Amino acid sequence: MLAVISKTVDLLAVDLPVWVPPAVFVSVLTVGVGLAVARYRVWRYEVRDDALYLERGVFTRVRTVVPFVRLQHVDSSRGPVERLVGLASTVVYTAGSRGADVTVPGLTPEGADDLRERLKRLAIRAEGEDAV
Repeated sequence: MLAVISKTVDLLAVDLPVWVPPAVFVSVLTVGVGLAVARYRVWRYEVRDDALYLERGVFTRVRTVVPFVRLQHVDSSRGPVERLVGLASTVVYTAGSRGADVTVPGLTPEGADDLRERLKRLAIRAEGEDAV
């Protein structure tokens, strides 16, 4: 996007050297990849007896506790990029307001399915057969 903008500026107003648009593109791509790696560099989850504990973030640390009694349902999902690299996510939906869901990304497909089944069993045990 920025390469297109810099090329447009080059054609319309300023005579930029030929290397500037590719340099801008590579710089933006490098920063974007670096931020994506940093975002998922700190991502931990732990399944305990009473709840699912999550910790994520580099610049701002977010710690989330999802009690099993609040679980509504659990999904395993694989988007196009995840399928391309052989990964999957587990999405935990909780009782509460809009957007009350938690995603655990970067799992193997088998790991996502195992986590889904484990959380389902723990939620049923926490609240009874109607939990999930």
